[in-house]
Amino acid sequence: MRPGDIVIAAFPGAQITKTRPAVVLSTAIYQRHRPDVILGLITTKPADPLCPTDCEITDWKSAGLHAPSCFRLYLVTLLQGHVRVVGRLVDNDWQEVRRRVQLGIVEE
Repeated sequence: MRPGDIVIAAFPGAQITKTRPAVVLSTAIYQRHRPDVILGLITTKPADPLCPTDCEITDWKSAGLHAPSCFRLYLVTLLQGHVRVVGRLVDNDWQEVRRRVQLGIVEE
């Protein structure tokens, strides 16, 4: 798995666990030394209006997603063996996701 890959996993939500897509955020170094992977939520039900740490996935079909989708900065770690890669974000979408993560987690 690489950062920017789209995976399917049993993603624990605020109220229920649901099989859904997510984007890999952890690096190869992290994954080499840990049994888990850090994921960010992908949803087909965006907030209205979008939160500053959310973004639309503009090329959702190329990413292997089945419907228009958004990234939401809702993070979880799951065991690497419990996720399955189904696609990859195109460069523009991946850069936008990275910007949103930085807005929500790391101040400049």
